[in-house]
Amino acid sequence: MKRILFSLLLLCALTAARAARVDTLSIRTFLLESPEEVLVIVPDSIESGKRLPVVYLLHGHGGAPRHWLEVTQPRLPELAEQYGMIFVLPDGHNSWYFDSPVDDKMQMETFITDELVKYIDKNYPTLADARHRAVTGLSMGGHGSLYLASRHPDIFGNAGSMSGGVDILPFTERWNIKDYLGDYNQYPQRWAEASVINNVERLKPGEVNIIFDCGVDDFFAKVNDRLHETLRVAKIPHDYISRPGGHSHAYWANALLYHLLYFDSKFKAADR
Repeated sequence: MKRILFSLLLLCALTAARAARVDTLSIRTFLLESPEEVLVIVPDSIESGKRLPVVYLLHGHGGAPRHWLEVTQPRLPELAEQYGMIFVLPDGHNSWYFDSPVDDKMQMETFITDELVKYIDKNYPTLADARHRAVTGLSMGGHGSLYLASRHPDIFGNAGSMSGGVDILPFTERWNIKDYLGDYNQYPQRWAEASVINNVERLKPGEVNIIFDCGVDDFFAKVNDRLHETLRVAKIPHDYISRPGGHSHAYWANALLYHLLYFDSKFKAADR
């Protein structure tokens, strides 16, 4: 019995020791107010010479990279280890993840797609192709992830959204959006072009693997239902989940588990 107990304790100790590390980067860029903070979660048990898929996680309005770890899903290091994925958590500020025509120091789309992805691929052991790269996010970040993937399928071959504000047109007075696009009444075309639902036409069937979900009690439920219907009519394959829940970290903590499982299956399919 003592020998069995010792073996179990040793197994637990070894499991606990395999924890992903969390790097805090400070990146200088002319595209944003520098320096830009980015967290990178890297599995500790990487085999020598092995390269890993990457998932970019975009936070919501009023959020920050550390909120993923401190509030939304504290198990992220464990999940990075479990799936063998690198997680990248940029600071999206309140940008909605597009390039602002109003503020030349809020060019978030270009920063992520032109600078950050290249930096991560250069400095970490990534599988540096779209099939092994995913982006997902919550709320504002859910809008950002599908917006970036629809405009840059050559960079993000997999995309998700959790409770995303995927159509910003019903919310022209909310969440600082007009600070970065200008007033809707003056610039309606800008608003239309910045909205995810109006970028569906950019996608080709099967070009990006898409998963998105929203709680039935969420104030973004209707715009997510409309995005689902828009994708269906356009014959763009996707997984859409509508389940009980509201706009909360408890909902996103659970939803993220489904997104990672989905991405894992797509990463493995890309290897075959």
